[in-house]
Amino acid sequence: QGDDLAALIAAVGDAVMVCDAQGAITLWNPACERMFGHAEADVLGKTMDMIIPERLRKRHWDGYEKTMATGITKYGHDVLRVPAVHKDGHTMSIAFTVAMLYTPDGKVSAIASIIRDESSRFNEERALKKRLAELDSSRRRSGGRARRGGQRSRAGVLPRP
Repeated sequence: QGDDLAALIAAVGDAVMVCDAQGAITLWNPACERMFGHAEADVLGKTMDMIIPERLRKRHWDGYEKTMATGITKYGHDVLRVPAVHKDGHTMSIAFTVAMLYTPDGKVSAIASIIRDESSRFNEERALKKRLAELDSSRRRSGGRARRGGQRSRAGVLPRP
């Protein structure tokens, strides 16, 4: 069964990363390599700082330490969306869930993350929000009047036919 699990982790399209209770990376699958640009040999035993934007590192580690101490995370079932950094320096938008891993006596031993690159979706959503804001601004400048068939009502909204 262990060989099947290792084969699954190596084959899945989503990045799978495991970090021990001290924050050292202990598992980095091929999808992590493709997503973040770092080879497994370069990250094992190191912290996640290489993929965390510098401005967010303190917040990340404060939360990580609290989670390791309590064994409780609010991100087990909820998807967390955060910025990340690729090896070449470009910023990415990632979404992930986590699973706490425990020793047989119930102590936290590690945390596993299943990660997906959502940069394209994030950029499309940002462009759409910008376009909606532009349209809303344009509508306000024109007095907010609704048009239909070239005619306007006094209230700005045409009665239903």
